[in-house]
Amino acid sequence: MARVAVVTGGTRGIGEAISLGMKKAGYRVAATYAGNDAAAQKFQAESGIPVYKFDVGDYDACEKAVAQITRDLGPVDVLVNNAGITRDAALHRMTRAYWTDVIRTNLDSAFNMSRLVIDSMRARNFGRIISISSINGRKGQFGQANYAAAKAGLVGFSKAVALEGAAKGITANVIAPGYINTEMVAAVPKEILDTKIIPQIPVGRLGTAEEIARCVVFLASDDAGFITGACLDANGGQYMAT
Repeated sequence: MARVAVVTGGTRGIGEAISLGMKKAGYRVAATYAGNDAAAQKFQAESGIPVYKFDVGDYDACEKAVAQITRDLGPVDVLVNNAGITRDAALHRMTRAYWTDVIRTNLDSAFNMSRLVIDSMRARNFGRIISISSINGRKGQFGQANYAAAKAGLVGFSKAVALEGAAKGITANVIAPGYINTEMVAAVPKEILDTKIIPQIPVGRLGTAEEIARCVVFLASDDAGFITGACLDANGGQYMAT
């Protein structure tokens, strides 16, 4: 039977590409989303991938959703922690709500979902937990203390989970995308893209969501069984970690 993959924030942007890539690779995919019903229903109709609406920052909601996904598709073999939001402001202007909202959605969600699938992964001696970080979690970014903290937190979280899961066939890895050609980036004025962003990317272009999806498909595969606790920087050379 095909393995089951859950992609949080899986109906738009990078998450949509990951969901589609995992389905193409033969997985039974569940895509979660938080609020955009129209986009989610359109995605489900076009892809045939079932969608589940809940707040990934709410542990109880996650618990109910994971139970439903397990009933519908089977135990979760691959979890992709992709859900994320931004609430940008310099620290001296950042509200507590901006901080809390981003940490809750971008970091607490990884604990919530991972905690709820880890026991069944351990019981079956197989699991893949892949978290989508960001170049800004690796290098920092003006106006994103909350986002950078959450995305950097995914790296430390994954390293710890990698150590804990290794003997049970469970890997935990991170992908840190750079600037990807999604709706969010497309909303940036072309002049800013052409003069401020793309010149900082050595390969000379934005990445594509499909390129990130292919990274996920690889890390989810049996071929990547010896890779754990790693962070794959997919950013066109813009930031090179040592």
